[in-house]
Amino acid sequence: MKAVEDAGRRLRARRGEGGHLREELVAAAERLLMTSEDEDAVSIRAIADAVGVTPPAIYLHFPDKDALIFEVCARRFTELAEALAAATARVSNPLDALIALGEAYVDFGVSHPEQYRILFMRRNASRKLEPAELRETAAFGHLVAAVERCQEAEALPAAAPVEAALELWSVAHGVASLMIGMPGFRWPDDFAERVLATYVRGLTSKVETSS
Repeated sequence: MKAVEDAGRRLRARRGEGGHLREELVAAAERLLMTSEDEDAVSIRAIADAVGVTPPAIYLHFPDKDALIFEVCARRFTELAEALAAATARVSNPLDALIALGEAYVDFGVSHPEQYRILFMRRNASRKLEPAELRETAAFGHLVAAVERCQEAEALPAAAPVEAALELWSVAHGVASLMIGMPGFRWPDDFAERVLATYVRGLTSKVETSS
C-alpha cells in the first residue's frame, strides 16, 4: 500500500495530471514493443523505468500489462481506419476500391507487425475484440460501406454486406499473416493485389450467374 502511495506522490510531483502519465506510458510501451519486437520482452518494470515512475504507478491507469499493450495497438487500429479511407479517396470504381482497401489493410499490417499480431493473432489474451465492437470501428465500417457501394452498383450480390466484408477481411488477414510470419520470403510485389482480385472476381461471378 505504501508503494502505491509513494508512486502516486511521485506521479503528482513529476507529471501533474494523470492523463498525461497515461499517454507517456502508452508511448513508452510502444517504443519498447517496436525495439524488442517481442511482447513478452516488454515488462511492466521496463515500461515504468522508461517513463521514470515505479511499477505501481502503472496500475493506477491500467489493470495489467495486457490492457496497456492492447491500448497501444488499439490506437494503431484508428490509424488503420485513416489509411483505408485514404486508399479509396480517389478510386471511382467500387470493385477497385474494394481491392484497394484490402491492399491498404495488408500494407498496414506488414508495416506494424507487432501491433497486428497483438490485435489479431494473440493466444489466450484477456482483452479480445468483440464482434459488436468490431462492427462499430471505423476501419471495419469502411469495408462494409465499400461492399454496399458495390452492391448498389450491382457489381456484387445483394447479400448481407457485413458477411461479405468479413469474408474480404479474412482474405486480407490471411495474406497479412503470411507476410508477417515469413518476412524473409520474397513475396511478389503484387501478391496481395492478385489474391484480393481473385477473391473479388469470384464474388462478381455470382452476379453474372444469377443475371
